[in-house]
Amino acid sequence: VQLQAFGGGLMQAGGSLKLSCAAAGSINSINAMGWYRQAPGKQRELVANIISSRRITNYADSVKGRFTISRDNAKNTVYLEMNNLKPEDTAAYYCNANLRERLFAAYKDYWGQGTQVTVSS
Repeated sequence: VQLQAFGGGLMQAGGSLKLSCAAAGSINSINAMGWYRQAPGKQRELVANIISSRRITNYADSVKGRFTISRDNAKNTVYLEMNNLKPEDTAAYYCNANLRERLFAAYKDYWGQGTQVTVSS
C-alpha cells in the first residue's frame, strides 16, 4: 500500500492551497483518512481526519473554519482544502490512512511522504 500526496507549495498569508492524497495497492477497507503536520522542532499533530463509514470529521482547533477535509471513497483519495492560510500553518503535511489489506486482517496506519506547505507573511 502506498499513499501519495500532492499539492503543497509556497503561499502568501490569506491564500489557499488544496492537498490531495491517494491510497493505492492492496486495499480491502479504509476506516479513516486524514492529514497531520509537523513544523520544525515540534511534534506531529493531527490537522483533520474523516471516518469513512460515518462521514465524521475532526479538526484541530487551530484550523477550524479555515480547512475542510473531504474524501472520494471510489478513488481512495482524501483532500484538504486550506483557506485563509497563516504563517503558523507552515509545516510538512503528512497523509494518513487507517486501513486493512485483506478481509479480517487488522487495520493499520499507513503514511504518505510529507508535502511542504510554506506560508509567508
